[in-house]
Amino acid sequence: MNIAGTIDRPLTHDPKKQAPMKPSTSEPAGSATPDFTTTGATDSRQNRTREMQLIPEALARAHMHERLHEAERERRSVRLVTARRMQRRAERASLRARRALAMAVMQ
Repeated sequence: MNIAGTIDRPLTHDPKKQAPMKPSTSEPAGSATPDFTTTGATDSRQNRTREMQLIPEALARAHMHERLHEAERERRSVRLVTARRMQRRAERASLRARRALAMAVMQ
């Protein structure tokens, strides 16, 4: 009987006899912790691929990346608001100085 095993019904229940996980070409080398086999793990966990094991990590990384971009956008908007406020304040001070100079010249 030469039937390949599935996730739910593995060919063998002994993790040492199962095929080792091969590194994927889509992820950089050394980006994950080294592979190891736990003998007490459940069958479905033993038959996971590396990509499936790293999905939560990838989701967390994407979430943190989005949060960092959101924080940077927030900082830029705060800086813009502050710069506009300072510009208005400088324009008012300039107008006051012009008026004071005009009053001094008129006297």
